[in-house]
Amino acid sequence: MTTLTETTVAGIDDQRIASENSTTKFMVALDVDGTLVDHDGHMSVPVREAAQAVVAAGHDVLIATGRSLNATLPIIEQIGIDRGYAVCCNGGVTLRLDPDLTDGYEIIHKATFDPAPALRALRQKLPTAKYALEDEDGNFLSTERFQDASFGVEAIGVDFQTLLEATAVRLVVFSTENTPEEFTATIQEIGLAGVTYSVGWTAWLDIAAAGVTKASALERLRGQLGAEPHRTVAIGDGRNDIEMLGWAGRGVAMGQAPEEVIAAADEVTLSVLDDGAAHVLRSLI
Repeated sequence: MTTLTETTVAGIDDQRIASENSTTKFMVALDVDGTLVDHDGHMSVPVREAAQAVVAAGHDVLIATGRSLNATLPIIEQIGIDRGYAVCCNGGVTLRLDPDLTDGYEIIHKATFDPAPALRALRQKLPTAKYALEDEDGNFLSTERFQDASFGVEAIGVDFQTLLEATAVRLVVFSTENTPEEFTATIQEIGLAGVTYSVGWTAWLDIAAAGVTKASALERLRGQLGAEPHRTVAIGDGRNDIEMLGWAGRGVAMGQAPEEVIAAADEVTLSVLDDGAAHVLRSLI
């Protein structure tokens, strides 16, 4: 049975934050890949300027991404968010941003889990897949020199047994030999228990602790920020955004999103190549 471990750093003055939050503010949650940046990792000028304008207008803008911390920080910097919060690892890690902190941020919440049951079940069905995980100290451990830009750090090559013995914040599975549909079928056949998973655009699988999603992390922050549910906005394009789009008072799917993502949204904007996020962001100003 997979065990979820949650660590929360105290020190947030919830009442003060809520009292300072204006009823005219929006809480805006933004996915990164396929939303703010294209699949080459490029953020267009219109998207960057629209996001910066929403920040400058005083709205609570939060990055909510599957990326790990070190791959998220450059996006935060591009937009110019120096105070507030960010959600990484599909809800597994939450940051508080403050320029007065030594690094400009601190981790205020982290959800870890035992990846061994999922790893064993998946490897039995997907023996040629590549596996990587982010451990509780922020290191990435991987098989077969598996590396991805979303890790934010250089992965450390280890054997499969080492992965089984680690404590994970995020588990990633990748296979060039399988389609997303085959991944989904495999997961349903295995019946993964004790974890939350989402299948990406390619045969890519992201796994977090049970019940941990972008939406679960954002809901915790919504209470701290004092944001009314109807003044929450989320924009995303991936299957890992489905819960977030359903959580938001205004959930917006990118134009290129899969059908099941669009079905979870309240509206659809243009694709990432047509700066769809910029159109939504400008509507908030």
